Amino acid sequence: MKNRILLSLLCFLLWLPSPAQEQAAVGVIAHRGYWKADGAAENSIAALIAAQQLGVYGSEFDVWITADGVAVIHHNATIQGVRIENVPYREIEALTLSNGERLPTLEAYLKAGARHKQTRLILEIKPHSTPSREEAAVQEALRLVRATGVADQTEYISFSAYICRRLHELSPRASVAYLNGDMTPAEVASAGWTGLDYNASVFRKHPEWIGQAHRLGLTTNVWTVNKPADMEYFRRAGIGFITTNEPVVLKELR
Repeated sequence: MKNRILLSLLCFLLWLPSPAQEQAAVGVIAHRGYWKADGAAENSIAALIAAQQLGVYGSEFDVWITADGVAVIHHNATIQGVRIENVPYREIEALTLSNGERLPTLEAYLKAGARHKQTRLILEIKPHSTPSREEAAVQEALRLVRATGVADQTEYISFSAYICRRLHELSPRASVAYLNGDMTPAEVASAGWTGLDYNASVFRKHPEWIGQAHRLGLTTNVWTVNKPADMEYFRRAGIGFITTNEPVVLKELR
């Protein structure tokens, strides 16, 4: 009887993943795509394709909506001195990124993403000037995600609590992670969102939030981590995902 109990205990211990195995499972997210690839630029479709070819978990990108309701991909609120949310699309559609690619629309970006289902689309809706503008961005993003058939492939993130709340209300099954870093794991879970996506400084200040989040069933992602030593720190801390401008370096570390 005693031997049988010991054998069962040994089998259980062997079944458990080792700490090294758990650490090695960190997911790689290319920040604004793999924009350091030849011919790419931040938030370009070329950067998305490069991230797909690299085989990372996901490619992150930023969404704004124009005054007439067209969702476009760009990090800053302005492009070449023009504030995106204040002008109709026709005033910016011919503007180009640093690689010569035209400013991508969200529709075109999602269609490119749909051609490679293995790469998750990490869709960040930027905070806009008013709740009504944020509402328009949420509505259009959800519409296009459904229309292009990438709902199961898309995860949402935002610094805006209003945007996260509306995404969850309108698409309850969607993955929605909060970026701002001012909510505890318990508060994020209470809001019904699915993850914490915080700056490295936040998780260094509150390393206990990683374990707390996982025990609550939340995902954890840290941004933007580019140095190997910092990648290793967060990997050992048990972080679920790392967003980086150096996806090749992170993949090699893993």
